[in-house]
Amino acid sequence: MRGAVPVALVATIGNFLQGWDNATIAGSVLYIKKELDLSTAMEGLVVAMSLIGATVITACSGPISNAVGRRPMLILSASLYFIGSLVMLWSPNVYILLLARLLDGFGIGLAVTLVPIYISETSPPDMRGGLNTLPQFTGSGGMFLSYCFIFGMSLMASPSWRIMLGVLGIPSVFYLLFAIFYLPESPRWLASKGRMSKAKTVLKRLRGTDDISAEVNKP
Repeated sequence: MRGAVPVALVATIGNFLQGWDNATIAGSVLYIKKELDLSTAMEGLVVAMSLIGATVITACSGPISNAVGRRPMLILSASLYFIGSLVMLWSPNVYILLLARLLDGFGIGLAVTLVPIYISETSPPDMRGGLNTLPQFTGSGGMFLSYCFIFGMSLMASPSWRIMLGVLGIPSVFYLLFAIFYLPESPRWLASKGRMSKAKTVLKRLRGTDDISAEVNKP
């Protein structure tokens, strides 16, 4: 049980980044439109591109995660967040920005789809409901902090929308490192693939005890 809470907290960084991104584009689009001289339609496309990417990846994330595992997909989500943020920071024109927003959207779609599943599969039954409120909490927290950041930048003489969007790379690199070096694979997914020995090892780590017979033998 001791390990389930920090694992859930780390996993929900993906939802924090989703909230941060949603709020950041709302504040930065005014500066993007002015610098890149966007039409109303193109402005809307810049805002919507991450949602388009999230929708597309969500449609296939379930079957893929069932095939390769939850952890690799969370690592992919963190990687897409990081790559997308770097491309947004660089974006020389609106077309590169649209590509960056698409990559970012792929990361968002994976996070919002798989984090609740991952938490459900790694949490003990008596904590599952409580821990699954964390994605909503961290997502809202990301939005709040992002609005504060955008407000602070708006007070500068020359606010940079590239920095507003690209700063997402700082928390996303931590998310990537945690996903690679800390998050275990879902014991339920391991068991579904017949890897019971590994599933028991992970479950012992998550519960902080060697006595996992109640969950392992549960029908």
